[in-house]
Amino acid sequence: MGARKVFAGARLRALRAQHKLTQAELAGRLDISPSYVNQLESNQRPLTAAVMLALSEHFHLDLASLATDASDRLVLDLREALADPVFGEAVPHLQDLKTVASNAPDMARAMLALYDAYRKSNERLAGMDAALTRDPGSSVQTAYEEVRDFFHYADNYIDPLDRAAEALATELGEFGPDRLRRLIDYCAEIHNIRVIRDAPGQTERLVDFDRANRDLWINSLLEPSSQFFQIATVLCGLEQTTLLDSLLDGANFKTAEARGIARMGLANYYAGALHMPYGAFLKAADGYRFDIEQLARVFGASLEQVAHRLSTMQRPRERGVPFFFARVDAAGTITKRHSATALQFARFGGACPLWNVHRAFEAHGQIIRQLAETPDGKQYLCLAWSHEKRLGGYRGTTRRYAYALGCEITHAGRLVYADDLDLGKAGFEPIGISCRICERRNCPQRSVPPLAASISVPTDRRSVVPYEIG
Repeated sequence: MGARKVFAGARLRALRAQHKLTQAELAGRLDISPSYVNQLESNQRPLTAAVMLALSEHFHLDLASLATDASDRLVLDLREALADPVFGEAVPHLQDLKTVASNAPDMARAMLALYDAYRKSNERLAGMDAALTRDPGSSVQTAYEEVRDFFHYADNYIDPLDRAAEALATELGEFGPDRLRRLIDYCAEIHNIRVIRDAPGQTERLVDFDRANRDLWINSLLEPSSQFFQIATVLCGLEQTTLLDSLLDGANFKTAEARGIARMGLANYYAGALHMPYGAFLKAADGYRFDIEQLARVFGASLEQVAHRLSTMQRPRERGVPFFFARVDAAGTITKRHSATALQFARFGGACPLWNVHRAFEAHGQIIRQLAETPDGKQYLCLAWSHEKRLGGYRGTTRRYAYALGCEITHAGRLVYADDLDLGKAGFEPIGISCRICERRNCPQRSVPPLAASISVPTDRRSVVPYEIG
């Protein structure tokens, strides 16, 4: 079978707009005709190896990113939304969805936003909206959802912010137990900030920055890794204001609330990148074969911080293993979700109950493994564990979470967790993304029928699931 053809019209148009080039000017740089550029941008012709090499040479693009279908996650989101019966019984063919996602990604996102508004309107009419959103009268995309999509479609990697954090990490010097102290000293020397670490009366309070007096108060009950993280988020706001504003302006958020949430998210991203700078972290991850406990010790970080950082390792020309990462609370709600893999978390509804992350609460203190297969035939090595975040003593605040980290089975051999597994003969457990779009007919854990299928309820026989899927 020949290599898959690569169509990248939307990316070429965005690249040309970014560099303020006409089609003729881009053609001159790539040594091709303007009509050929037009055909490439309209996806009438695929990229050739020669054109990809020219793009890499002139614009420093990563060849792997060009060969990867960046619209895959948009296709999955469209497929999930279009499974709703409101669109009729005929679900668009997968190739049609790929065409829309590749040729008109902005239109696809606009359609998803419209479906979001429709879905919330129905929920409000059913009396549910007041419980799900802060504004019972709002049917548009919430600020948090808007920010979620910003990171989702950026593949959870923000290159200029990542590199800025790496530059400061180099200035702070080698890793060691005194790295938090060096960051505190840096705050004093460069910004005249006095860091005060003290236990508060209210343990929920984590950080408080008095800009006028240059006092930065940090909850001393936090783990050192969390103290480092909180200080780093404040530094980001002080040193990267111009870059943050540029990123936020480019995102075109609809509300000031979304912009504020995104600024906080970008500051958190910077803090993680400063704590675990890209080059050093990737080298250590490869060296320790992605043993998250070893990496946590080396970088003085928590397992959650390490796993989250692993999901961001998508720098062009220096990509790590593509991981997905999620955090789930005791009610089964996904409170963090990032994926550099084909596995995308459901935008609507809950996560599949067959996923091992739900069992992690029962195996506290252990990292449990699962070999899983999604309905599209893709196979994954999934890791899961749980952790309690405690502040204070007996009456202090306690938060319980389970975490999931995983990669496609093609990368599993690079992980220490696969050493004793026979991946060629192992049995893979079936999992899905969401019951509403899962194609499996015989899942005993199904909560609702798939939206795109008909059901029948037999009168003379009964199974675990009380209906049959057509």
